[in-house]
Amino acid sequence: MIEFKQIIGRGTRLFEGKHFFTIIDFVNAYHMFQDDGWDGEAICEKCSNNPCTCESASRICATCNEKPCVCEKVKKTCEECNQSPCICEHKKQNKVRIKLSDGKVRELQSMSSTYFYVDGKPISAEEFLKRLFDTLKLPELLGSEEQLRKLWANPMTRRELLKKLEGAGCHVDDLRKLQELINAQKSDLFDVLEYIAYAKPPTTRAARVETNRDNIYNLLNDKQREFVGYVLRNYVDVGVDELDVGKLSTVLTAKYGSIHAAQEELGSVQDIQSTFIDFQKHLYLEVAS
Repeated sequence: MIEFKQIIGRGTRLFEGKHFFTIIDFVNAYHMFQDDGWDGEAICEKCSNNPCTCESASRICATCNEKPCVCEKVKKTCEECNQSPCICEHKKQNKVRIKLSDGKVRELQSMSSTYFYVDGKPISAEEFLKRLFDTLKLPELLGSEEQLRKLWANPMTRRELLKKLEGAGCHVDDLRKLQELINAQKSDLFDVLEYIAYAKPPTTRAARVETNRDNIYNLLNDKQREFVGYVLRNYVDVGVDELDVGKLSTVLTAKYGSIHAAQEELGSVQDIQSTFIDFQKHLYLEVAS
């Protein structure tokens, strides 16, 4: 018990730039060390609530006559915000409009609890955005929009660009925070950079894949298309990290069971890597508005 709690305790130690920690429990050891005094009351594994709502979920709703109640689900979903009930007005009220030195306005979700850290000091999202644009001169750092697209479309130069941004004071975690603040969670970090630097509206990952599908698959054989299709599904579901070369061996193992099995389907390691890198330049072709 003591050793288990020490492991948890080490994870909770504070450190600059650390916002969370993850405990990977392969053997469900936490079941053996449940301690309400330490951990608080346990969450019900069935309904994921505390207190448990399994009993209330088993009752038939007097309105929809379903068990559990589906009233919320059958309410009309707003076509603009895709929420039920509609939260468009609420979202508009909670947006901050920031005019940058290029004369164009960027909009951020108003989240007073979100801070960025510069030299160990917390600053607001608005302050960070202005610092990124005016002090770090993000548009000059990235070059033209065409140059950014070219760099981002190759996983090798993309990694170098992210390191360059980190050296200038913009870490990838900062980009992920901005991605949430501009309501672009279904988009790419590329779209975050485009929006901040050039005020270009984000494109969803799914739309990018669908629009460029023919260009991506045009010169691939059937087995390569199956592999690339698998990678693209992961990209849409998870994000741009799935396109990093460092993730390739994990992707191949997940898809084929082993690197050797992947080679039997797709050719040499060099051929596989070439396929993995080359299709991405077609993925990031500009999406027609």
